[in-house]
Amino acid sequence: MSKLFSFIAKYFVRGLIFLVPVAATVFVIFQAFIYIDGIIPYELPGLGLLTLLVTITLFGVLASTVLAQPLIYWGNHILNSAPIIKTIYSSIKDLIIAFVGNQKRFDQPVLVKMYENATVQKLGFMTSDDLSDLGIMKGQVAVYLPHSYAFSGNLFIVPAENITLIDASASDIMKFIVSGGVSKIGDNRE
Repeated sequence: MSKLFSFIAKYFVRGLIFLVPVAATVFVIFQAFIYIDGIIPYELPGLGLLTLLVTITLFGVLASTVLAQPLIYWGNHILNSAPIIKTIYSSIKDLIIAFVGNQKRFDQPVLVKMYENATVQKLGFMTSDDLSDLGIMKGQVAVYLPHSYAFSGNLFIVPAENITLIDASASDIMKFIVSGGVSKIGDNRE
């Protein structure tokens, strides 16, 4: 009887390992699709998402034209002049640019010693090696340390000599950090 229970338990756990990540991924994608598709409500499922994607792409094309540049400059000037709006707008804009823009900031994974004789180190991303705009002396760098299982993290200013550059893709390191070290580097699980 215990062999039968052990056999069933073994395959039940294997089933969980296979099904839970698949089901969770499908659920998240499905919920995101429903949410985004509902922004522009149409009777035909998917038409709202398609309309949104086409609209965003057309705005991208339009914003790239010479004629739109003065309007963009004027709009940015207005948004960057309002005290509270400036903080929200510029933070969101900088974050989007850091992930998908031409000036990506989360592309240099590093290993960080938080203090000189530290034996424990943290994985993160060097986001800036020149902090002179903040009045911070040379030799200090900004490092973002994401939290595991969350979309948050902390920014630290550390001595450049406490940084070790990591020769791995930023996406692999981010996946490794967010998974709490469970994911393997370069493991695409295909």
